[in-house]
Amino acid sequence: MTLVTAAQLTYCVFTRLVQPPITHLLQGVQLAVARRYDTLLAKGEDRKQRILDVAQRLLTRNGWRSTTLAQIAGEAGVTPAGLLHHFESKEQLLHAVLDARDLDDDTHADRTGDLFDQITQVADRFHRAPELVGTFTVLLVENILPEAPLHDRMLARHRAATDIVADLIRRGQADGRYRDDIDPAVKAVEILAFVHGMETTWLLDPSIPLPEVFKQYAETLARDFAPTKKPATT
Repeated sequence: MTLVTAAQLTYCVFTRLVQPPITHLLQGVQLAVARRYDTLLAKGEDRKQRILDVAQRLLTRNGWRSTTLAQIAGEAGVTPAGLLHHFESKEQLLHAVLDARDLDDDTHADRTGDLFDQITQVADRFHRAPELVGTFTVLLVENILPEAPLHDRMLARHRAATDIVADLIRRGQADGRYRDDIDPAVKAVEILAFVHGMETTWLLDPSIPLPEVFKQYAETLARDFAPTKKPATT
């Protein structure tokens, strides 16, 4: 007959009677902590988005030079320290605002589609995200000078957009849909100048019928780009 030591008896009692409740308790605590963390994370993201929304509105109205972090924090309902928790500086916040604009563009753009369809659809962005349009226009004007904090980014974005439009034109030329005597780079600059000009004009006068304006411009370009039909030979 095997003798059970006191240590073995204690271990048996612990594993059968004590350990299960403790294990369940620990699992419950871990689950509660995880839920609490998810809740705090969600609240943090909501607060961050609220700060971005307020920043877009104030930047559009006042410009970045006249907008302070304290003003943004106040209207967003957070403390200055709370704002700095999400954005360490004013410049970082400005970049985050531009990130939102770039994301909206990238999400809705079809860089492999038809150039004229893309131009026609630009008007949709104006109505879909007017705050982003306003903020971008103000920041663009305020960062034209090379020493401005966002100048390099604005310039890089402009050049990237020019390349995208130029590539669409080249693709159309390669397919025989566009005239081959058009300079893609030059025409791309013209098209972007029209878009940026309409952004400013629309902010000044929101009653402008944007869809019709962009539709007519796209139709004009389509006629200008159309290859010249060669006379039939007899």
